[in-house]
Amino acid sequence: MNEIEEGVKFPARLVKLKSRRLSSAAVFGAAISTMCACKGAVNPEKSDSTENWTVVLRPRRRNGVKLCSIVPPKEEEAWEPLDQECDPARESKLMQRIQVCVQNFEKSESCRAFLNEIQTPNFLDKIMRVLGSEKKLRMVIYGIGSIESISKNSRLQLSLALVMKKKLDWIGDIEVFDPIISLTELKVLKSLGCYVLSVNDQCRRKALEPILFFMPHCELFMYENLLEANWTVDLLKRCVVFGNSFSEYKQQCTVDKNFHFDRSRKHILAATSFTQEMTLDCFSDDSFGAFKFLSWHIFTPTKLDS
Repeated sequence: MNEIEEGVKFPARLVKLKSRRLSSAAVFGAAISTMCACKGAVNPEKSDSTENWTVVLRPRRRNGVKLCSIVPPKEEEAWEPLDQECDPARESKLMQRIQVCVQNFEKSESCRAFLNEIQTPNFLDKIMRVLGSEKKLRMVIYGIGSIESISKNSRLQLSLALVMKKKLDWIGDIEVFDPIISLTELKVLKSLGCYVLSVNDQCRRKALEPILFFMPHCELFMYENLLEANWTVDLLKRCVVFGNSFSEYKQQCTVDKNFHFDRSRKHILAATSFTQEMTLDCFSDDSFGAFKFLSWHIFTPTKLDS
């Protein structure tokens, strides 16, 4: 499966803004109106999306996990799409592409293997413990990227979420946020039954109810923010995180002396001591790079250090 879909044309601004996952993560903390850390709107056509950020990048990866640290502002802010273009033809074309992607993905052997993995008695028992007296896990998708972009990864990840909603009776409503979502993408997501959040909470959503945080290949700070916001026994027990391997992050810190976890990354390291992590083994095919090196994380803390 090629990463680039041949014969599909995109506006230049979309190609420039949405071709890299780093752009999505960096814009997560950028201001739409006015913020403490960065005043003025971020213009993807005129500036680097990481401008006014503290970014530390390593030129390599370990097992596919990005060695980078981005320090975003902590304040929540109201959000609306930067790309306000409203074109019914563009919207219809994107909807068709998503529907085809979902259909093809649902028919794949990897999808069937994934669904089998998460319907075993052992896995379901862990989910039921998170649910408690509730019947469904709300799904919150962070950092999905542009579902209209050249890369298929975002559409494949959305397809997985939609198939889970369709096939699993313990998946509830789906909420989505990524600051690079366009107005067209917002409308398509709503038509697919998703709710697009209107506030950029910097991935600090508190699990006041059982929540599946669907975060494939997000930046490290996004997981850290999520853990910090839920750093109580009761809140963590209501969280399920589907994303980059926390144990892999810990291993990087241990074996790579050039890879630093400063104090602002301490929650990921601390959480590994009480995390039940289940690696995703069903997407070994190179055609599904959108799901490589991902894990399920379920938290069973008894007490936490402040």
